[in-house]
Amino acid sequence: MKQAMANNKICGDGPFTKKCNAWLENRFGCQKVLLTTSGTTALEMAALLCSLQPGDEVILPSFTFSSTATAFVLAGAKLVFVDIRPDTKNIDERLIEAAITDRTRVICAMHYAGVACEMDTIMDIARRHNLLVVEDAAQAIMSAYKDRSLGTIGDFGCFSFHETKNYSMGEGGALLIRDAKYNEQAEILREKGTDRSRFLRGQVDKYTWVSYGSSYLPSDLNAAYLWGQLEAADQIYSDRMNSWNRYYELLKPLEEAGKLELPFIPGECTQNAHMFYIMTASLEERTALIAHMGKKGIGLVFHYIPLHSAPAGLKYGRFAGEDKYTTSLSDRLVRLPMYYGLAESDIDRVATEIRAFYGV
Repeated sequence: MKQAMANNKICGDGPFTKKCNAWLENRFGCQKVLLTTSGTTALEMAALLCSLQPGDEVILPSFTFSSTATAFVLAGAKLVFVDIRPDTKNIDERLIEAAITDRTRVICAMHYAGVACEMDTIMDIARRHNLLVVEDAAQAIMSAYKDRSLGTIGDFGCFSFHETKNYSMGEGGALLIRDAKYNEQAEILREKGTDRSRFLRGQVDKYTWVSYGSSYLPSDLNAAYLWGQLEAADQIYSDRMNSWNRYYELLKPLEEAGKLELPFIPGECTQNAHMFYIMTASLEERTALIAHMGKKGIGLVFHYIPLHSAPAGLKYGRFAGEDKYTTSLSDRLVRLPMYYGLAESDIDRVATEIRAFYGV
């Protein structure tokens, strides 16, 4: 960050921003990556690049963060929520086709906990119905599906570098673009509707306002903060995976005893240890577990309130089919502490107190 300040170039698209873009492109084999101010604005750019019209529909899960939905609402779309799979908590690919109408334009696949959706099926549905696919990979950097990096399989992918993510720039994100035909439009969107990127490459002798857009460029100070972590990306990944695996090893006996459920990772998926969660038997049991752990000085948190039941979800969307799992699973999921540098002794302590709660 001191170097970024010494460069006297701390606004958007400075040297560290460009280094991060190039690292992400090379690491994940994506032809174009653009750092953004947040994962939310990466999703907003993706939604705008889909050229949605008022009344167009986007299919997405309800078990996700509000940003997934808001990006498409801002682009003028109507939301169509479908149920999730009970194993991965991802959108149930078997229910997507039944939710398609003549107004459907996009499928949004959110990779919960860094575990991939069933992307081959989703991409096949999209091809047959001429739909675009946006991957909400906010939690999924360094994760893969059949050895393909998440965020690079759909038409657009979106990473988040919020401070709660595996790699952080405080607030930040990235848009991944599969097809180069969208590159110039994406640059214009990101540069306040101007062709400044073409000007900086010497493709035009001056830059001007050419279309709609906004300021989606992060400060180079933020990018410098991220760059320090990308340099240690594999070390961070290994540390988190060690923590995840220790949780799994220590809590597996509880699952085998029928006390709780642990995360499920399909064989074709490589995950990134973004989070470790457990599934309790009921909402009441989860509430009691959180209270028990709180008394021991251990903070547990749950995750999303299903979007389709939220005020904005009722206003901007509808649920297609039956809510068989979304709400019930939301009531039972609880997240354990997970971060880089988590001490093995702390993991052991968390597991010990969970076992004590269940009397095992």
